[in-house]
Amino acid sequence: MKEHPEPGEEEKLEVEKDVITEIPEEEAIAPQEIKPNISGWTPKTSLGRQVHTGGITSIDQILNVGQRILELQIVDTLLPNMDAELLFIGQSKGKFGGGQKRVFRQTQKKTPEGNKPSFGCYAIVGNKNGYVGGGYGKSKDTVPAREKAVRNAKLNIFKIARGCGSWQCHCGKPHSIPFAVHAKCGSVTITLLPAPRGRGLVVEEECAKILRLAGIQDVWSKTQGQTRVKTNLIMACLDALKKISLFKITQENAKRVALVSGSVGESHE
Repeated sequence: MKEHPEPGEEEKLEVEKDVITEIPEEEAIAPQEIKPNISGWTPKTSLGRQVHTGGITSIDQILNVGQRILELQIVDTLLPNMDAELLFIGQSKGKFGGGQKRVFRQTQKKTPEGNKPSFGCYAIVGNKNGYVGGGYGKSKDTVPAREKAVRNAKLNIFKIARGCGSWQCHCGKPHSIPFAVHAKCGSVTITLLPAPRGRGLVVEEECAKILRLAGIQDVWSKTQGQTRVKTNLIMACLDALKKISLFKITQENAKRVALVSGSVGESHE
């Protein structure tokens, strides 16, 4: 048994450790580097042709009537300044389940030819001013899964309502949500509550990314169920944001909570 490694073996061990702990190239790419590409776009739908020719100049013209978006270039044209972020829904292999968080959730299928792995990814896109969307992508490789997730997130873009519904604040600026909202997905339930100005996002880390891209700065939350299943928690949070716009309130109450829908002209930071 060798007590001391031979000359050169220490350097070899250090190189092997670096290779093991090195972040894969697909995960090292920042989501914000995904830029829209509308050059050479040939629309295939009537909605895309209207956007391409300038007949539709605002995303609200599409979302207010409930039209379905089938081409991501429509969103890239009408909302060019959007950011994209990948959420941590997976976990790397580790002893006793102690692996680090990963943006890709790896699964595999047992076949007579061997194991066939696949990678799932969840992306969130938003302009930090009232518009946000989420999408899930799955593929045999990480890069196509990420591209599918970003594409689906853009196709699922929707408008949210913001306000100042906290009884402790009454500042009249849409920095939070106008009222409490509740949503459920699977066993996970989430309740978003309006918070006073300066409180911040008191919510689970992945949900905080969603709210930040949506333009919400202060919120309280309460969750129940198996929140470790991140996909259910993410979908419940997105569903809660959608429900805010479904409630109908009087004009007097809307003015009291500073209700705004979609983007606002000035920054409220």
